Amino acid sequence: MHDPTWVEAARRGDLDAFNRLVLAYQDQAYRVAYRLLGDPDAAADATQEAFLKAYRGLRTFRAGNFRAWLLRIVTNTCYDALRRQRRRPSVSLDASLEEGGPGEAAAWLRDPNPAANPETYAENRALAAALEACLQGLPPDFRAVAVLVDVEGLDYPTAAQVLAVPVGTVKSRLARARARLRDCLRAAGWEPSSPGER
Repeated sequence: MHDPTWVEAARRGDLDAFNRLVLAYQDQAYRVAYRLLGDPDAAADATQEAFLKAYRGLRTFRAGNFRAWLLRIVTNTCYDALRRQRRRPSVSLDASLEEGGPGEAAAWLRDPNPAANPETYAENRALAAALEACLQGLPPDFRAVAVLVDVEGLDYPTAAQVLAVPVGTVKSRLARARARLRDCLRAAGWEPSSPGER
């Protein structure tokens, strides 16, 4: 995804090289932050804060997976934000499913051709909103592993590196997260298909 020389140049203080890294990873960093926090403004703030932390700590980065290192900073920044948010009132599930509310489907979940079939589009939108609400209802540790593996497509070892946990922990958290998402979707009136039915 990036030229490894950018990391080395950025470590030596080359701001242009660091800006190239920001451009290469900003979308993924924001998506992870948004999925963990559920709020676009909070996600933008967390992403910016994570990149500042990465820039300040770049000299401590040693050879390895830069993306995993960066996403670990993003994830930890989001955990800090979630701890700060605990004192704030939460949004109810009903409110989050309303049009335009926090549970509205993100752009990546939306059908790119809604005019093709209005009924399918409406159903997909409702499912996406329910899935988003269920995802936000997961405990942060389960949400993080579901976002990293199921949404962002990271493999187990990379997700384990991002979360600083063993691969077995990633697998068990992901199994529990998927079970809770399935139960939540069923409670909301959706019947998720099994992996073999996809």
